[in-house]
Amino acid sequence: MVTRRVLVTGCSSGIGLAVATRLAKDELRRFKVVATMRDLGKRGPLEKAAGDSLNKTLEIKELDACCETSIKKCINSLPNRRVDILVNNAGVGMIGPLECQSIDAMKELFDTNFFGLVRLVKEVLPDMKQQYSGHIVVMSSVMGIQGLLFNDVYSASKFAVEGFCESLAVQTLKFNIKTTLVEPGPVVTEFERKMYEAAEKMDLSGTDEETARIFKELYLPYSKKIFMSLSQTPEEVAEQTFKVITAKDPPLRHQTNRLYMPMTALKHADPTGRLPLDTFYKMIFKHDHVFNATLGVLRILQRRAGKK
Repeated sequence: MVTRRVLVTGCSSGIGLAVATRLAKDELRRFKVVATMRDLGKRGPLEKAAGDSLNKTLEIKELDACCETSIKKCINSLPNRRVDILVNNAGVGMIGPLECQSIDAMKELFDTNFFGLVRLVKEVLPDMKQQYSGHIVVMSSVMGIQGLLFNDVYSASKFAVEGFCESLAVQTLKFNIKTTLVEPGPVVTEFERKMYEAAEKMDLSGTDEETARIFKELYLPYSKKIFMSLSQTPEEVAEQTFKVITAKDPPLRHQTNRLYMPMTALKHADPTGRLPLDTFYKMIFKHDHVFNATLGVLRILQRRAGKK
């Protein structure tokens, strides 16, 4: 059996850590995982999670997705520069009223979420073309399908990721290279927790009182309810990603959370865009009881799914 080398980015915690360790612990030992992170000083949790697979089926390397030199150095350190599967996971988030976000912060987010992906693909794609095989797996988001209130810039970066991969996938098929966008909904990680803690303390003086009120009194409480009802663990997302990677014919898109699909399906149900816009507006601003009832039903479905 041929062992495939997998390069995973953003492995210091969360989904990246979970994906890297899941692949490294594959019972059939089909993968040699190169788990990367920007700061090797944060490798402790990954080493602990890797356990016996560390330095056997999993090795840890430094890679900063925002630095072409760092990416090239990491790829050049691999035997024959060979990467069979790229799992692009490194990313950052941003929530809050647009008026309270700086352009510099937005550029930094795009530099990681979008241009980080572009840099990595640009580096590994020529070799994949030459070997006439490969799989580019990108951790996207349901917010790359459907925009969400107060996630304007983050959602924009994921829309960019989706458009980039969808366009590239046509070309890469000619070279027997598969492309997959993994699209999680809410995921409970330390990264998410810190982001919402920061949002609670956010300086809202840059926006009007009504927008500040909507953010503090509607959006943040609703987000917590959604996380309680629909969230997955990094391990659940990793398991879904593992199935995509081991699939004989991997899809272009894969949503990891079935309970979130009705929300993204609204967009495809109405080409004018009115249906999802009207639905989300009414759920948030008009029919709080409908929103809560819907989440209640989804909680029941989530529990039932967990028992199967």
